[in-house]
Amino acid sequence: MFSIYNHLIVGLPKPQTLALGHLAFSHHLSHSLASLSIPLDTHSVTDPHCSPQYLPKFVDLSNCSNLPQLNQNFAHIIRTHLLHLYPAPFHWNNILRAYTRLDAPNKALHIYASMCRSGVLPDSYTLPISVKAASQLFAVGTGRQLHSVAIKVGLELNEFCESGFISLYSKSGEFGDAHKVFDGNPSRKLGSWNAIIAGLCHAGRAKEAINMFIEMRKRGFQPDDVTMVSVTSACGSLGDLDLAIQLHKYVFYARTSEKPDILMMNSVIDMYGKCGRMDLACSVFSSMTQKNVSSWTSLIVSYGMHGHTDEAIQCFESMMKAGVRPNYVTFIGVLSACVHGGKVQEGRYYFESMKSVHKIVPQLQHYGCMVDLYGRVGLLQEARRVVEAMPMKANVVIWGSLMGACEKYGDVKMGKWVALNMLELQPWNDGVYVALSNIFASRGLWEEVERVRELLKQRRLAKVPAYSLATPQNFRTFHQKAQLLF
Repeated sequence: MFSIYNHLIVGLPKPQTLALGHLAFSHHLSHSLASLSIPLDTHSVTDPHCSPQYLPKFVDLSNCSNLPQLNQNFAHIIRTHLLHLYPAPFHWNNILRAYTRLDAPNKALHIYASMCRSGVLPDSYTLPISVKAASQLFAVGTGRQLHSVAIKVGLELNEFCESGFISLYSKSGEFGDAHKVFDGNPSRKLGSWNAIIAGLCHAGRAKEAINMFIEMRKRGFQPDDVTMVSVTSACGSLGDLDLAIQLHKYVFYARTSEKPDILMMNSVIDMYGKCGRMDLACSVFSSMTQKNVSSWTSLIVSYGMHGHTDEAIQCFESMMKAGVRPNYVTFIGVLSACVHGGKVQEGRYYFESMKSVHKIVPQLQHYGCMVDLYGRVGLLQEARRVVEAMPMKANVVIWGSLMGACEKYGDVKMGKWVALNMLELQPWNDGVYVALSNIFASRGLWEEVERVRELLKQRRLAKVPAYSLATPQNFRTFHQKAQLLF
């Protein structure tokens, strides 16, 4: 069933030698993790004999709100030999869970290796936590090793282990392995369905995610909030309104009084926004009794996406009045809305306030919005100053938007500068030559036009066919066009 892992479990030890074999694995895993350069001192330190009065320290781990506090508590556990006196997996699992919760997967995997060296075998809680840590690092190699351990100890079909491995392989782009794990258990639970659907969705394979959801329903499974977040996201990528309305009905069934539905409703807002129905997106937003920053951001981004600049700005201001602190994604939405509406002054204001008022460090996307904003209204020198002042190098998207602005306004000097930088990133990109030729032609520089065209012939560049996306009744229909150079 798991033939792809045969090379990892050659010479599988007999039950009586399982502990020894697992220790050997932990030694191999320790060497694999050594490259992460995370120090971990597990040597015992001479200390007064500890007693059960120190046991509350294990409980304190769940209350740690930051890594320094957690490290301090863990150091106390090591000094007082608690893990030697109480070697049950339960205590190790608490430590693993705490580090994973605080986004310290490197440290969590080192803890797992230390657990193995101590001779404590993992249980049905240890492995899912460790797999989650490996997934956070996209460490598919470490994940395979953990998978071999799960097979050795008979936990490969455990619901949480199985879904963890599916998620890990999907995030790492190993969909062949993810499907083998998924197909290998005919008695799979809802968690495994959720993992494979989420993996397909995150990889941009929206139609496959929807098909998997349909298959899940045929098998009699009822979707929960986790399922619907992934499926509505996939539907938004497809832009299929008919499907969106059907999925909204499932959202109502998936809602429970036990868990807040805020994440699921945020996804519905995003879905309707991408399908172009801002009225429905606003209706869902207004019906929410609880809203967080993602709720507001979903609506702002949706407004900006469809060019409703004033509505996006008004929504942002309402968010500020409601006392909700924006994040970096919120400002991407606001700046994008300013780009579509050509609102230069507003864009400048929000970009500066993001840094000075909200203390958010601009990222590549924010700089890209400002370059696009200036470029669209012809402020090419302003756009160039933004590019030159960026703390990171501009990517091909930023250079492309600036090249489009140079072509629109016929700026020869700027066009040459942009083309030079674009060709450093993509020397094979024929679009650079075509745009530069158009810029020369707009200024009547026919000798330059002829020189660029001759260069194109010499390099034997060919225009890549373009693709358009549409979903009339099916989920996705591709149209391919052959475009000529001139």
